[in-house]
Amino acid sequence: MNYNYRYRLNPFDDLRERLAWTVDTCRQVYNHFLHHLNRHDDTSAYSEQKRLPDHKKWWSDLRDVHSKVLQKVVQRLYDNLSTLKARKENGYNVGKLKWKAPGEYQSFTYSQSGFKLKNTSGRTRLWLSKIGDIPLMFHRDLPDDATIKTVTVKREPTGKWYAILGVETPDDPPEKPDEVTDAVGIDVGVLKYVHDSDDLAVESPDLSDERERLERAQRNLSRKEHGSNNWEEQRKTVARRHADLKRKRRDFLHKLSAYYAREYNLVAVEDLDAKGLVELPGNSRNRAGASWGTFLRILEYKCEREGTYFVAVDPRGTTKECASCGTETDKPLWVREHSCPSCGFVADRDANASWNILSRGLDKVGTGCPESTPVETALPTDTDSVSAKRVVETGSPTSRSEPRQR
Repeated sequence: MNYNYRYRLNPFDDLRERLAWTVDTCRQVYNHFLHHLNRHDDTSAYSEQKRLPDHKKWWSDLRDVHSKVLQKVVQRLYDNLSTLKARKENGYNVGKLKWKAPGEYQSFTYSQSGFKLKNTSGRTRLWLSKIGDIPLMFHRDLPDDATIKTVTVKREPTGKWYAILGVETPDDPPEKPDEVTDAVGIDVGVLKYVHDSDDLAVESPDLSDERERLERAQRNLSRKEHGSNNWEEQRKTVARRHADLKRKRRDFLHKLSAYYAREYNLVAVEDLDAKGLVELPGNSRNRAGASWGTFLRILEYKCEREGTYFVAVDPRGTTKECASCGTETDKPLWVREHSCPSCGFVADRDANASWNILSRGLDKVGTGCPESTPVETALPTDTDSVSAKRVVETGSPTSRSEPRQR
C-alpha cells in the first residue's frame, strides 16, 4: 500500500536559500519545455527527458539540480497536459497551459534516488542530493517495513517548508468481509455535518473566529501598497490565517473519517457533485466551507486502508423517499422533519435520508441488509448529537467504552 507522510522542515538560512533557488530553477525548466511543447507537436515526456543531458552543456545551473528532479519537472508538464486534454474531452472549455510566474511554482520532487533519512545525535534529518542535510520535525514514525519512493519538497504561502514522503509497504489492503455486520449510511449537511443511520449527529466545526481573523487580515492587506514591504508582511499574515482555517477543518475531517472507516465494515454515502452544489445560488459559502468533496475523498481512501466497503449511491430522492414505505414526499429545505402521509412514519429529515442511503448501499454491494430497518414504529427516534469540538479534541465523535448495542 502507498501512503504519504508530511513533515515540517526547519532549514537554516543557507539551506532555505538553496531550496528557493532549486524551486525557481525548476520553474524555469518547466517554462522552457512548455515553450518547446507549444512549437512542436511530436513531443512526449520521455523524448523531452532524454534532452536534459544536452541542456546541461549550455545551461550550467541544471548541473546543480539532481537529475531525477529535472525529469519530474518534465513529467509534471505532460501530466498537466493530459489533465487538460481529459477536461476538454469531458466537454469543458479549456485553453492552453500557461507559463509559471514566480510564486506560482512552489515544489519539486525526488523520485527513487537522491534522498535519505538520517539520524544524527538523536535528531532526524532529511538529506537531499545537491542541497544537503535539512532538519525536520519527525513527529510520526514511518511503518517499519516501509520504503520511501518519493520526496516532495513544498513551500507553503506562509513561507514554511514541508517534505511529503511517499512510502510503500509490502502489505496488501485488508480483504473486504464476505458478510457485512456493521453498516452505516451517512447524510452530510451544513448545520449537522453528518447524520448517520445509527442516529449519531455531528455538528459542523465552528470556525467563525478563524474566518473573522482572516477577513480582518484581508482588509488590512487591501490598504497596503501592493509590492511594498508592509504588503508582503501582511500577505504572509493572510496566508497564516488561511493555513489555520485549513488545518483545523482538515483535522476535523481526518478524525471523523477515521472513526467511520474503523468502526464499520460498510460505509454508504451519497455520490455528491460537490463542485456543482457550491455553484448553486444561495448559501454557497457554507457549502464550500463544508468541504464535502474532501471529506468523501478522505473517507474513501481510509476505508480502503481499513478493509471497509465504501459505497457511493445515487443521491436523488434520498430526502424525499420514506425509509419505511418508500413513498416520495416533497419537502422544502427549511422543513427539518420527515412525515410520511402514506404510512405515518415521522423522523428527523436527515435521519430518514441516512437510512435510505444505507439501504441503497447494501443493495449496491449485494450483501443484503444485516438487520431490520430501524423505522418500524412510525415514531421519532432519539438522536445522539455530538459537538464537533469533541471530534477535534478526542479524535472520535463518540467516547464509548463498550461495544455499540445494535
